[in-house]
Amino acid sequence: MKKNLLLIFALLLLSVFVAACGNGKSDTAEGNTDVASADAATDNGETKKLRISLGLNDKTPLYKSSEKFKELVEEKTDTLNVEIYHSGQIADDRSAIEMLQFGTLEITIPSTAPFTSFVPEYGVFDLPFTLTNTDIVDKVLQGEVGDALAEKASEQGVKQLAWWENGFRQLTNSKRAVEKIDDLQGLKVRTMENDIHLGAWKAMGANPTPMAFTELFTAMQQKTVDGQENPYPTILLEKYPEVQKYLTETNHIYSPFIFLISQKTWDGLTEEEQKIVESAALEAGEHNRQLSRETAKSALDELKEQMQYNKVSDSELEKFKEAVQPVIEKHKGSIGEEFVDQYLDAIKGAE
Repeated sequence: MKKNLLLIFALLLLSVFVAACGNGKSDTAEGNTDVASADAATDNGETKKLRISLGLNDKTPLYKSSEKFKELVEEKTDTLNVEIYHSGQIADDRSAIEMLQFGTLEITIPSTAPFTSFVPEYGVFDLPFTLTNTDIVDKVLQGEVGDALAEKASEQGVKQLAWWENGFRQLTNSKRAVEKIDDLQGLKVRTMENDIHLGAWKAMGANPTPMAFTELFTAMQQKTVDGQENPYPTILLEKYPEVQKYLTETNHIYSPFIFLISQKTWDGLTEEEQKIVESAALEAGEHNRQLSRETAKSALDELKEQMQYNKVSDSELEKFKEAVQPVIEKHKGSIGEEFVDQYLDAIKGAE
């Protein structure tokens, strides 16, 4: 009886073992099928994510133009998915550029200022009173100078696909109307921490005061500084007319945005995807420039109702340019003397 029970027990164990082995083979086969399916999905064009990091908020032409880029890309292909992150949600501009270099972020659209740490030649846009109207801007950026800068960007592990626009910087203050260079004497103007900007304002007779953007409104409210300089939309959106009385159109600095994509991301796109992304960046860039200029015009119209508006005349503008010329000469070396000359020659040719 015991022998029979032992035999039955042994047979039961054997059947369980065989079943377990069979199930194991089945699981392995199913696992291989899953891997094959994943490989097939990649080969057939698995969706690739393109994240855009922006420093500005979602009310700006920069954000709205990024939405245009997303629309253009996604209507032409099902293999690319564009996600937009504004207000530095992913990173500040400099950190975002570094992430592109490492391949941990796909796209960012910063102003040229933070990119000068990577490519000094982009510092030409900090040279005051060089680009002073949109006609010259378009000719220079779409010409040899723009192409040369984009080529230098590619040496840093990023690829510049298009020029977008931040706009011209203008002057406001709470003390007096500024129509000529003598009106700047002793005026305490907040600036960015940029040696060229600081030198230029000193050369024009002002008292430049570098300060964080987040501290600016309070500083003007408390009269720590007399004024500041920013594009019209920024002046309006930040409600500076509440603490500033005088607005002067100076166009002293033109600031572009640059559409940058990680070289690693670019290399991971198919040739067709590259064409779609580049075409969308260029078309959205044209949309951005138009929208930026329309926004600046409408902002100025509103500001004129709230502030006393003045414009520097052409004859006075020459005095401003003459005053800052030594500053330009001083900083040629740090930017690249030969390239600065090429940039200034291109401006003369566009005038």
